[in-house]
Amino acid sequence: MGRLFGTDGVRGLANRDVTAEMALDLAVAAAHVLIEDRGAGHARPRAIVGRDPRASGEFLAAAVIAGLASAGVDVDDAGVLPTPAVAALVADLGADLGVMLSASHNPMPDNGIKFFAAGGHKLPDEVEDVIERRMGEPWDRPVGLAVGRVRPLPDAGERYVARLLATLPNRLDGLRIVLDCAHGAASEVAPTALRRAGADVTVIGAQPDGLNINEGYGSTHLERLRDAVVTREADAGIAHDGDADRCLAIDHLGREVDGDQIMAILALAFAGRGELAHNTLVTTVMSNLGLRLAMDDADIRTVQTAVGDRYVLEAMREGGYCLGGEQSGHVVMLRHATTGDGVLTALHLLARVTETGQSLAELAGVMRRLPQVLVNVPGVDKARAASDPEVSAAVAAADARLGPTGRVLLRPSGTEPLVRVMVEAPEAGLAREIADSLAVVVRERLAL
Repeated sequence: MGRLFGTDGVRGLANRDVTAEMALDLAVAAAHVLIEDRGAGHARPRAIVGRDPRASGEFLAAAVIAGLASAGVDVDDAGVLPTPAVAALVADLGADLGVMLSASHNPMPDNGIKFFAAGGHKLPDEVEDVIERRMGEPWDRPVGLAVGRVRPLPDAGERYVARLLATLPNRLDGLRIVLDCAHGAASEVAPTALRRAGADVTVIGAQPDGLNINEGYGSTHLERLRDAVVTREADAGIAHDGDADRCLAIDHLGREVDGDQIMAILALAFAGRGELAHNTLVTTVMSNLGLRLAMDDADIRTVQTAVGDRYVLEAMREGGYCLGGEQSGHVVMLRHATTGDGVLTALHLLARVTETGQSLAELAGVMRRLPQVLVNVPGVDKARAASDPEVSAAVAAADARLGPTGRVLLRPSGTEPLVRVMVEAPEAGLAREIADSLAVVVRERLAL
C-alpha cells in the first residue's frame, strides 16, 4: 500500500478514496500526534476546521469534527473558508491544529484533508507519516467533561478579511476589477476584501451550490474571466481556485499573468521597499527561465526547489526568505501568511498597480516568458532517467545548443510511469524541435 499523504494532504475521490471513516480516524490520529507533547497545565486543546463548498465536504467535515471532539479537542467550526484562512486562524487564535477539507483545483467529486500544526504551518512528511501509522491504534477515550466541545466560529470570514487588509501598503481606489472565485471557498471573502480595499469589483463564479466548484470557472478555466475583463474594460481580472490558495490574473488586454510574472512583480515591489529578505526569491524548477533572467537583471537572487509549494515553504523557512511560489499561482508571503494565499496575493498585486500608476500589463512586461514545451513520455522506466548515459548525453547536447538563453529539464512523474521533458528556448519552434528529439531518446532508451 502506498503512502496515504500526497504532496498536499490526503486527496482522492470522495466517499470512495476519502471516506467518512478515514476522515474520522485521521482526525483522531492527528489529534493524538499534534497535542501529545503539550504537557500539563495547558488549556484544553483547540482545533479550527474549515472546508470548501463541495457537497462531500459536509459529511467529511462532520467526520473530522467528530473525531477531534471524541479525542478531547474543542473544535471551532469555521464553515466554508479558504485554506489559507484556516491556517491564519490557527495562528491568530492560538489553536493547536487546523484541518481543511478541500481538493483545491480538482473537480467536484474529489476531496481532500489537509492538516496545519500550531502556528498555522503545514506538516512535514515525517509528522504525516506518524499520523498515518497511528490510525486505528487502541486508545483511552475521554468521557464526561473530558470530551471536546464543538462551536461555530461565525466571525471567521471577518477575522480573515481584516487580517488581509492590515497587510496592504496602499489602497486600491480607482481600480476596476473582475474577480472569478471558481464557485469556491473565497466566494464571499474575496469580493469583500477587494471592495473594502477600494476596488470596483465585478464578481463571476461566486454562486457555489456544492456541485459547481471549479466547473468552467477559476484559475484552471480563464476563458470567462478573460472575456469579462475585455468586455467590461476592466483594469485587471483575478482568478482563484476552489480553496483560494492560488491567484492568476488577466491584464486589461486579456492576456494571462501567471504565477511567475506575479512573483516578478511582487519581488520588485518588495525589493523597492527594502522588504525582500536576503534579496532572494524562491521558485521551483518549473518556473520559466524568463523569471530568473528578469531577476538577474534586477540583481535579485533566485533559489530553486522541487515542484510543490511545501518545498518552496521549506526552503523559505530554512533560508529566512519571505517571498516564493510556483508558476501555477501559489505565492507565499511569509511576512503575512504561513502558506500560499490567493486573496492576499491578489491584494498585493493590485496594490502595486495603484502604487506605481502602471497597468498590470506594463508591470508584467518586466519578465519575458520564454516559449516552454512540455512532452510527457509514457511507458518508460522513470527510475533510470537520471542515470542512462545516452539520455544524459542528449540532455547535455541540448543544453549546449541552447546556451544561457534556454534550458532542458527531465523530470520523472511522481505518480505515473512517465518522464516529463520540458524545454525552454528563445523561439517556440526550437523548443518543440529539441523537446521532440529528446522524447525520442527517452522512449528508445527507457522503454519498459
